[in-house]
Amino acid sequence: MQPFRFVDLFAGLGGFHLALARMGGECVFAAEWKESLRDLYETNFDLKPEGDIRKVHPKDVPDHDILTAGFPCQPFSKAGEQLGFECTEQGNLFFNVAAILKKKKPTYFILENVPNLLKHDEGRTWEEIQKILDKSKSGLGYNIRAERLSPHHFGIPQIRERVYIVGSLLPLDNFEWPKTSDVETNIDTVLDDNPAEAKQLSVQVKECLEVWNEFLKACPPEVELPSFPLWSMEWGATYPYEVTTPYARKKLLGIDGLKGFKGSHGTKLGYLRTLEARWAALPSHARAVEMNFPKWKQDFIRQNRQFYEDNRIWIDPWLPKILKFPSSLQKFEWNVKGGKRNIWDYVIQFRASGVRVKRRTTAPSLIAMTDTQVPIIGWQKRYMTPRECARLQSLDGLKELPKSPSQAFAALGNAVNSNVAEMVARALLATRPTVQSSNVARQRETETLEWK
Repeated sequence: MQPFRFVDLFAGLGGFHLALARMGGECVFAAEWKESLRDLYETNFDLKPEGDIRKVHPKDVPDHDILTAGFPCQPFSKAGEQLGFECTEQGNLFFNVAAILKKKKPTYFILENVPNLLKHDEGRTWEEIQKILDKSKSGLGYNIRAERLSPHHFGIPQIRERVYIVGSLLPLDNFEWPKTSDVETNIDTVLDDNPAEAKQLSVQVKECLEVWNEFLKACPPEVELPSFPLWSMEWGATYPYEVTTPYARKKLLGIDGLKGFKGSHGTKLGYLRTLEARWAALPSHARAVEMNFPKWKQDFIRQNRQFYEDNRIWIDPWLPKILKFPSSLQKFEWNVKGGKRNIWDYVIQFRASGVRVKRRTTAPSLIAMTDTQVPIIGWQKRYMTPRECARLQSLDGLKELPKSPSQAFAALGNAVNSNVAEMVARALLATRPTVQSSNVARQRETETLEWK
């Protein structure tokens, strides 16, 4: 492959750098606002990134053939407030990328973000991005394509869908996205055997998982465990959720608005003396400031209450055991339909949505996580190590990771998967005659226009 120059914006751990360097690319500029990651980037790549991209003038960015940017996804993520471009701290950083594209006009770019970017603000955010970049929409002159890809599509044992946006000043008529497959993966391929540095499970985590394992054992074989999240706090609850909500009734009737109903795990709200106590006895998802619940929430509540009514004969003896745990641990997602009912046979992750159990072939998505959200290897009763998580992100080629495990996990959760990025880049560069000839042609065109 012909040599080329690239820039690595919002560089993080350097997923794009690893990918393009393997293809013969030379990184001539990088930017990363976190000082600790800038130092680490220099250790790994012998190049010190610039800091805040907002303080970098586009003219000071060296000429390059490819711009890469995994610009911040939090403003567009379903897990956040979804403020998008209105997020003054991070949401408008895309415009800094666009300013560099406008000034330097690299032949290609590759952008990466969360898939919700395409649907954010009812599609208006994606439409705005296209207006800025797309040649067909009088933008900066790029032919662009966008596609959702996940590492597990390419034999990497991690389900982590991201949208990749590629752009080219040259036609993309022959461009094809990397071929995906449904080949089965297995997380064992990235694991070490009981590594000494692995964080062990706390007493509370072990106890909680044992309680949910008892739930699995108590469930009769003929009862199929549902695919929807199990919200144990709804088992016995009767508060209204379809036509109205607890908030709406509280606003209209005050303390009497919750009288006569049952809250979490069947708590009788009328027995509680104050409005505050009654409100606190509701599930956290029921305390939302909403006059009407969205359909998805209504569906989950309805499904959970029906599941309880159909199975309370064996659920009731078990139910008191879950009460001692925090609300987030009282929720359970069994993503192992038809599998053996032993929680320790699988990959487990504690998420805000509950305790999530997945097969070894469908590893949980890495997120910008805290130590407690790191995937648990059930059969070894331990958390994954940073080095193992780096393999999930195809970043095991790095010389060093952040020394603090919490910083390493956070950085890995925000990282670009290096192997997926490389496949996208190879597909994009396959459309070029050569990078050098296209740059020469563009330079000649510029000189001609200036002469005229």
